[in-house]
Amino acid sequence: MHGADDGRGVTPDGTIDARGLLCPLPVLRLRKALAGVAPGTRLRLIATDPMAAVDVPHFCREAGHVMIEARDLDNGTREYTVQAHSPARGAKDMCG
Repeated sequence: MHGADDGRGVTPDGTIDARGLLCPLPVLRLRKALAGVAPGTRLRLIATDPMAAVDVPHFCREAGHVMIEARDLDNGTREYTVQAHSPARGAKDMCG
């Protein structure tokens, strides 16, 4: 556990714990969290839903955020590191 969240589902270290949640909830939690942070802020989404492997990159492309990394943890859990978009850059330039 990473500590108490801030009411948006984000812990002080920038982690969104979406384990056990099914599509579309992991991406909805990520979207809500990204809406409340400054451009350039990096958040980590921890999810067990296999569809997140498709949904998170798609969301990043559509919303103009940068997916920095996706990596397997354990027991079917994946971690996605996403950087909030910068208004100075276009969405097509931001997609990773």
